[in-house]
Amino acid sequence: MTAMDSTSSAGSAPLPAPPPEVEVWDPLVRVFHWSLVGLFALAYATGDDAELLHLVAGYGILSLLLLRVLWGFIGPRHARFADFVKPPRVVLDYLALSRAGRAPRHLGHNPAGGAMVVALLVVLGGICLSGHLLMTDSYGGLHGLESLHELLVNLALGLVVLHVAGNLFSSRAHGESLTWSMITGRKRAGTP
Repeated sequence: MTAMDSTSSAGSAPLPAPPPEVEVWDPLVRVFHWSLVGLFALAYATGDDAELLHLVAGYGILSLLLLRVLWGFIGPRHARFADFVKPPRVVLDYLALSRAGRAPRHLGHNPAGGAMVVALLVVLGGICLSGHLLMTDSYGGLHGLESLHELLVNLALGLVVLHVAGNLFSSRAHGESLTWSMITGRKRAGTP
């Protein structure tokens, strides 16, 4: 078979063309996502041992969160909260359909993914706020604040595990790598 031959090795039929792709995740969303992953890992790893690095990572996360919230209102379609934040009933219905293997594919975030985005933004924001208050003179001794900070970090870790599990589940259910799409920004075209 030559490089110009578009038939299969059996020579009987042309190879199918790959499905068309469209850009879904803009560069800011992708950079935000992977920067957040890196900074959260750094903050977690340096929590008790390297205070300055921990603080830099924490304030970096806060900056990313503020940028992402702004982008959720002014960014392109699939970055906007209006595109993926759904009422709780819609999220629960989507989860039930997922359990039954009948959840529709979404080009952007599905309802459960949208709920996860909101949950992570809120919990990470709480971590940043409690961490900031711990570092200020006026609130540093507030009783229970360190415990709250640690509780929120553990909650965030649980959400990350659920996020990764949901990503793998949806990737398998719909025959596409959602992780790869968060790297390239592209997904297979077409959605219900």
